[in-house]
Amino acid sequence: MIPDGLIVSATGSGTGKTTLTLGLLRAFRRAGVVVRPFKAGPDYIDPGFHHAASGMASANLDSWAMPTGLMGQIIATAQGADLVIAEGAMGLFDGVAAIGATARGTAADLSALTGWPVVLVIDASGQAQSVGAVALGFARLRADVRVAGVVVNRVASPRHEAMVREGLAAAAVPCLGCLPRVRGLEMPSRHLGLVQASERPELETQIDAMADLVTAHLDLAQIRELAAPTQCPAGAGRPVPPPGQRIALAQDQAFSFLYPHLVTGWRAAGAEIMPFSPLADEAPDPSADCVWLPGGYPELHAGRLAANGRFLAGLTALAGTRPVHGECGGYMVLGQGLVDKDGHRHQMAGLLGLETSYAARKMHLGYRLATLAAPIPGLAAGQKLRGHEFHFSTILAQPDLPLAEVVDAAGASVVETGSRRGYVSGTFFHLISEVA
Repeated sequence: MIPDGLIVSATGSGTGKTTLTLGLLRAFRRAGVVVRPFKAGPDYIDPGFHHAASGMASANLDSWAMPTGLMGQIIATAQGADLVIAEGAMGLFDGVAAIGATARGTAADLSALTGWPVVLVIDASGQAQSVGAVALGFARLRADVRVAGVVVNRVASPRHEAMVREGLAAAAVPCLGCLPRVRGLEMPSRHLGLVQASERPELETQIDAMADLVTAHLDLAQIRELAAPTQCPAGAGRPVPPPGQRIALAQDQAFSFLYPHLVTGWRAAGAEIMPFSPLADEAPDPSADCVWLPGGYPELHAGRLAANGRFLAGLTALAGTRPVHGECGGYMVLGQGLVDKDGHRHQMAGLLGLETSYAARKMHLGYRLATLAAPIPGLAAGQKLRGHEFHFSTILAQPDLPLAEVVDAAGASVVETGSRRGYVSGTFFHLISEVA
């Protein structure tokens, strides 16, 4: 049986919803509650923090990129847990303008699809009773989305809290508690979001502090009672097929951005995952059927990667006879060269002609719909794919044949078409699902 669930969302980014989510996950875990976490939208960093806090694997649920059937299959993996907590992205109603596979990718869409009520985080900085008006607007905007209550963050004093509570009472929106301003709980970030969980030696201490804060100022029993029965979405949709039977998968701090449901689906289909670390100068297993280089932060480790001869030689050897595919950072490493933030060029694998620069930075962000012009491991030419692109690197040269015709969520053409040469292919977007 799939447990009841709720969604932690907010009025916008930077309000403290990740702090609240991690605090709740750890606090419930301490209390013996098995919580299955999820992340609404295309975020490949937050699930690692969810896992650290809860001890349970987290996965993405994305209504723009995923058909209802695929989301239902992912949600069904929560069977056996006591509670589901999903963390939203940005603000509750923030998404794209055009409907995708199911909806617009918002946390509100996920709430409407699953029946999970919303715990709304509001940052009280610079306001007091007006918090009530903000909460009332969010509670009334969509009839199919239930805001079960509000957690007010960054409350400055007992007097400030009293005024905030007065405003919420006037709006008849339940106040689930007020969190004071606490220094030192902010999660450090870099250009693609939070610093990864695996890079944070102090993470356990910090998550414990978040749980202490949540336990001291919120009623955990009340919040658990707000969870509603899960309406598991039904319909067509299947996991992306594995790219091979034996998949050499790069996994380390430079190659870690891979959506969890992909690997879960590959394993469920009978594929064997063979991890290796390019940063540790490990070559892909020579018995692999294919190599998959996920995204990550190769621009932070370009010199080290360029010097790792065992990795590069092994990759090149496999690319002569078997498919090799890279996503975003992995795509950049398959290219000829990568210019780091200081303007130094580093020779990469040279399996594609791609040249990229992190010194000439420009943000590329958004959903992608791609139609393959040639096959990639596990997927045929002509297949339509949904994914997401987020990077700051600039293309200096992309001389190979384009891998796909790519458009954004609004249907506008995107110049980052990906590349192909022989058995090697790469894209700047991260694959999420295939279009049936």
